[in-house]
Amino acid sequence: MTKTSAPLDKFQPETQVVLAGRDPFRFEGFVNTPIWRGSTVLKPTIEAYNNRATARYTYGTYGTPTTDALETAWSAISKAAGTVLVPSGLAAVAVALQSCLKAGDHLLVTDSVYRPTRNFCESFLKRFGVETTYYDPLIGAGITSLMRANTTAVFTEAPGSQSFEMQDIPAIAKAAHDHGAVCLMDNTWATPLLFPPHERGVDLAIEAGTKYLSGHSDLLLGLVSANERCWPALRQTFDSMSICAGPEDVFLGLRGLRTMVLRVKEAGWRGLEMARWFEARPEVKAVLHPALPSHPGHALWKRDFLGATGLFSIILHPVSPAALAAMVDGLDLFGIGASWGGYESLVLPFDCTPYRTATPWEPGGPTLRFQIGLEDIGDLQRDLAAGFDRLKAAS
Repeated sequence: MTKTSAPLDKFQPETQVVLAGRDPFRFEGFVNTPIWRGSTVLKPTIEAYNNRATARYTYGTYGTPTTDALETAWSAISKAAGTVLVPSGLAAVAVALQSCLKAGDHLLVTDSVYRPTRNFCESFLKRFGVETTYYDPLIGAGITSLMRANTTAVFTEAPGSQSFEMQDIPAIAKAAHDHGAVCLMDNTWATPLLFPPHERGVDLAIEAGTKYLSGHSDLLLGLVSANERCWPALRQTFDSMSICAGPEDVFLGLRGLRTMVLRVKEAGWRGLEMARWFEARPEVKAVLHPALPSHPGHALWKRDFLGATGLFSIILHPVSPAALAAMVDGLDLFGIGASWGGYESLVLPFDCTPYRTATPWEPGGPTLRFQIGLEDIGDLQRDLAAGFDRLKAAS
């Protein structure tokens, strides 16, 4: 353990992420928990082997000191009963859903969900007898009207992937609980630092550690944290499936954790400054950033969230595909890529039209999602201004 034995919740988030999950004096005083690689765990006697169920370490898939460190830390930050670590964000979605669903169940999923989650529901879950209904992300407590006798879980995501609708998570969670259902949330955008999921009623919180926990676009990692109600089923599902995160990625997740508060804060002000800059551009029809007063879900964001991160979208006034390509393809500082949360800026053209089923996606112009990195803000703005000049010249 560290030199202090005080409970973590006594401290501010900056201190919590430095202390959580650390036990240097267990490892000869080395600051960071080492990487433990291994499958077989030996026991000294037949009796010890026969009683291995009571031991903490029995086989590599059930955990190591490295995975313990990050699981313990994430549970403390999330105020969860427990956390499991898996190889990707989508794997976290899969394990969380399978821990609370069975054949014959009905699942409600927000229409604004991360598209791979939708694909998982439409392929894997459907094949195993789970029916999914997509709902308007703005429905709030009205989700009660969609509940069936066999509705077992409600999946939320705020803000919505790409389209950035805000959901009333506490109201949806209450409606789910009143029905006896589980409330799940993809909380990757905010992280537990900006949206404490379990304090807001979420039973299972999903995070892509690939994003802000990593911060460097060099690892794949997923985390699922659970409250007391859902922790036993989550852990049992994880142990049964053995979908384990690799030791090097867990170590990098631990390393990223120590600076995550600073990077998330930096992303927040940078993202908001760039969002305001886009709002002033004549080429931009709307900016989809919940921390802006112009966003339809701003009041919900202000009530439930402790800040914002560096990911948001914009809607352009109508232009030709060629003009859009002239703008985006010529950017020097914005890579075209689907991930986010790293140190580098990204842009992603997207169109929700083909897969939205409960709510129409009619933005009225091309849409771009931006991840704002750690480059100089002035450099980013000059790069984008030049891009807008190319867009205008090609229109």
